Amino acid sequence: MRNPHAGEPFDTSDGEIAEALGDLSIPTLMLSLVHMSGDPDLIRGRLKPAGLFLNEVQGYMAEDDKAEVRSLAVEVIGRYRDAGCPEPEPVSSELLHEMMTWLVCEDVPVEYVPMLMEEMELEGTDGRKVEPVADAAARRAFPVVVIGCGQSGLLAGIRLQEAGIPFTIVEKNGGVGGTWWENSYPGARVDVGNHFYCYSFEPSDAWTEFFAQQPELQAYFETVMTRHGIGQHIRFDTEVLGASWDDDRATWSVRMRGPNGEVEILEARALISAVGQLNRPNVPDIPGQEEFAGPAFHSARWDHTVDLAGRRVAMIGAGASGFQIAPTIAPEVGYLTVFQRTAQWMFPNPNYHEAVGPGVRWALRHLPFYGRWYRFLLFWPGCDKGLEAARVDPDYPDPQRAVSETNELTRQMFTDWITSQLGDDLDLIAKVVPDYPATGKRTLQDNGSWLRTLTRDNVDLVRTGIDHIEADAVVTVDGVRHPADVLVYATGFHANRVLWPMDITGRDGADLRSLWGERPAAYLGITVPGFPNLFCMYGPGTNLAHGGSLIFHSECQMRYITQGLGVLIEGGHRSMEPTQERYDDWHDRSQREIRTLVWSQPSIKHSFFKNAYGEIHVLSPWRLVDYWRWTKELDIDDFILR
Repeated sequence: MRNPHAGEPFDTSDGEIAEALGDLSIPTLMLSLVHMSGDPDLIRGRLKPAGLFLNEVQGYMAEDDKAEVRSLAVEVIGRYRDAGCPEPEPVSSELLHEMMTWLVCEDVPVEYVPMLMEEMELEGTDGRKVEPVADAAARRAFPVVVIGCGQSGLLAGIRLQEAGIPFTIVEKNGGVGGTWWENSYPGARVDVGNHFYCYSFEPSDAWTEFFAQQPELQAYFETVMTRHGIGQHIRFDTEVLGASWDDDRATWSVRMRGPNGEVEILEARALISAVGQLNRPNVPDIPGQEEFAGPAFHSARWDHTVDLAGRRVAMIGAGASGFQIAPTIAPEVGYLTVFQRTAQWMFPNPNYHEAVGPGVRWALRHLPFYGRWYRFLLFWPGCDKGLEAARVDPDYPDPQRAVSETNELTRQMFTDWITSQLGDDLDLIAKVVPDYPATGKRTLQDNGSWLRTLTRDNVDLVRTGIDHIEADAVVTVDGVRHPADVLVYATGFHANRVLWPMDITGRDGADLRSLWGERPAAYLGITVPGFPNLFCMYGPGTNLAHGGSLIFHSECQMRYITQGLGVLIEGGHRSMEPTQERYDDWHDRSQREIRTLVWSQPSIKHSFFKNAYGEIHVLSPWRLVDYWRWTKELDIDDFILR
């Protein structure tokens, strides 16, 4: 069987090939040429990328050099086509490492190579798939309930089906996609390049934008669900209210409310939470808000029946969601007032709103391993480099401004990008340049649309605090009334209330919400002592602020979880849970590590990363390569098996 990443055979003409090449990443194309020709000398000459930056996919190559590569590529691709598009011969591990290093213009440490090779699947096999447990009868006697069908819950269903384990996914929404089902606000799009923000085993050549918008993202998960036949296992419009562990029966009783309000119990031998952290909208308690006469809604509950044309809109909050909403609605509203508590750092990404050219889709479908190398090109600069840059230098003289020399250089680069768009508008510059260290909060991607929006005549950015809301206005603490017909809360989510509002009861009546309080924790972000056979995806301490993608993390977590289920089923065990020692050690080490990183900086007062005590329990402080290694093989010595 042909390697699925080797490309579909084609008979495209030379002229059509030449036209397609105009859309491609030239460095990525050159590596595909190596596969087609079997000639590594193609990347050993003067034609090579000159540098690397996140989302810059041309390697800063000169236009003349790119044109020369395209001319060469027409010849190589033409010969490959004329030979019948044979499946390329496997490339040696030494050459693959050389190709990696060449593409990213720096040495790729050997410790990363196994992870990257698994991620790229150059051999055409899914290295994260877990084989079925041998005893089919034992599998059938071990039903699993998955809570949530966003990207992680759908992944859980796919892996459980592959392992032959019966399962039911319970989803409170009416369809698949999680955050990409719920967040349908104007301008909603992903912040990670789409050709990486997809399952490693389910790449797509159909993306129409490099950073796809919500409808296309939701449609991707719908397509994957249908292709794998997962829909028949999902209970949509059904919300899990809670779950209780019965130690005598080694069973979870999951209490659910169905679409008609009926409550029923579903029993399972294991429970997988895939509910996410950014799941429950946070609407601040502002005096008088119940008196507002017009439509008012949270960005994650956007009311599409409300016509914004010509109306005065007040948007409270300008983080990641508001950053996307404002540029989208500003041209149609009568007036937009944006209330922002804290300015956001942003960095340039010229591709943020760009369409994917037809040549890219042609190459992804036909050129051997083009899509795999393009995925690697997006992954590597967003892998662990951000973590290195986030490290605090305890001796740095001005930690309110920056936490290290590297962080100061980042601050200068970001500041130059912001101020370069605003000319001599000193008042606006004072509002939009943050006063805390760069990357200390979620850093936003910008192609100029945000600041261009703030300079519109019908847009006002207000940094003054809100005192109260009246029937037709938002009133700030300085007494100024800001008239409004529509009120939008772009105020984020209850990120620190993990698994809320569900009631999860473990052994001996232990209440998970009481155990965690404001300090949620799980071993590897996955398991908790006293809560047998409970596994979390996107659990405490696994949100990513330094790179990668949550899909990558989910794939690591689900492989680990499936191994755990295999241990239970194959060993005939009733339950498993991590030892208290391993749990405490993991949490202590994670907390020590997170305090060495910029996100914990005391000068950052308002951050969804932080709990009421200014602590961070939702972020991962670990390198992706370490988390991948720790979750690759489950160590049964970390667990109590009963």
